[in-house]
Amino acid sequence: MHKQSIYGLTYEQLTEWLMDHGQKRFRADQVWNWLYKKRINHFSDMKNLNKETIELLDENFVLDTLQEEIKQESKDGTIKFLFRLADGNLIETVLMRFNYGLSVCVTTQVGCNIGCTFCASGLLKKSRDLDSGEIVEQIMNVQKHLDQQGKDERVSHIVVMGIGEPFDNFNNLVDFIEVVNHDAGLNIGARHITVSTSGLAHKIYEFADTGLQVNLAISLHAPNNELRTSIMKINKAFPIEKLMKSVDYYLEKVNRRITYEYIMLKDVNDHKEEALQLVKLLKDKRHLTYVNLIPYNSVDEHNQYQRSDTATIQQFFETLKENGINCGVRWENGADIDAACGQLRSKQIKKKTG
Repeated sequence: MHKQSIYGLTYEQLTEWLMDHGQKRFRADQVWNWLYKKRINHFSDMKNLNKETIELLDENFVLDTLQEEIKQESKDGTIKFLFRLADGNLIETVLMRFNYGLSVCVTTQVGCNIGCTFCASGLLKKSRDLDSGEIVEQIMNVQKHLDQQGKDERVSHIVVMGIGEPFDNFNNLVDFIEVVNHDAGLNIGARHITVSTSGLAHKIYEFADTGLQVNLAISLHAPNNELRTSIMKINKAFPIEKLMKSVDYYLEKVNRRITYEYIMLKDVNDHKEEALQLVKLLKDKRHLTYVNLIPYNSVDEHNQYQRSDTATIQQFFETLKENGINCGVRWENGADIDAACGQLRSKQIKKKTG
């Protein structure tokens, strides 16, 4: 029998499961506390549970479906983890240090089918979705790594921007958010959680309807359909007009600022003309808009792209600013450790198959 990760259950699901198996409701609080506050490694460490409950958990669940394969540490404190899943697949998780806290970037799929032409994540096609437990376990493994350092540090922010398209794994994503946000567990505030999508418009409507107060980021990368389709094939299914209609719905429903990710590709999307088109696209939403300009991390397999020059990025930034668009430049973390998302994983797989 394939045992599922206990971290995949929301608090409500765990409560219901335990009661269905003859346990009292209060057991859920005890189990939850051992999992997320005490962060035990074995069910037998749950000292105030009786033998029967421990055996029940042991028979049906596991605590560790992820095994650490590689850990790369950068000079700036960024740590990239390569985890092996129970079925042998590899995923990446990244811990980043900022002045506002410790942020973890999680993966939601094994591989990616979105097929952005500049991205290392899509070099390997999607083979499956991660279940909610495998996503939560990424946070737990990073937190346990921090616990072992003995510095009393905790993960304070989460970005769902690793390998895969989160909205293509919607139900597991929502369960994951509920688990890490729960105030009796890791208690990571909704406003400290950001989900990034390549622009699955139909799912943006659905996400707005969940009422979750987490942050939304959209990988835009181009201000017009022709250019966006040439670098992101998802734009054929969800062209900019369709995407912006879903954005209007989201803003009306949630009234929270959206971040637009814009990767700076030399001589592709970084001219003043594109900056002005971007202003035009976003100006009626500018009070709830932030544009994140991202200098490109080069990927061996996508050598047709280079990073825009610093002066070009600066000029693009200034054009947006002058026209009332909130924006910033995100210089990367961990440039010395396979910084581009998916890079470490694809290198390892190549090593094994090459």
